[in-house]
Amino acid sequence: MKIQNYKKKLISVFLILAIAIIMYVLKIPCLFKMILGIECPSCGITRAYISLLKLDFAKAFAYNKLFWIVPLCFLFYFFDGKIFKRKWLNTFIEVVFFLLIFANWIFLKL
Repeated sequence: MKIQNYKKKLISVFLILAIAIIMYVLKIPCLFKMILGIECPSCGITRAYISLLKLDFAKAFAYNKLFWIVPLCFLFYFFDGKIFKRKWLNTFIEVVFFLLIFANWIFLKL
């Protein structure tokens, strides 16, 4: 990966984190929920990480059981989805991530 591309990706990740923190501190509600009236697939992720920073793992899992998948998604993002040498394995893992997030979202709706 080119250094310039890496820097752009790093900046974008920090911007996403900064926006999440600002929204949490200012108590700005989720736009997904405001517009559609239902919780988004990542609902509770910010609160889960706040709990994780306080070393309250049980509360973190209670907010969103898949909070641990976010760093893995960022890892795939940084390496353009090419972590493993075999393309099918990278694709398989990305599909599993998506299915886990979607299944968790559906489970929360039941």
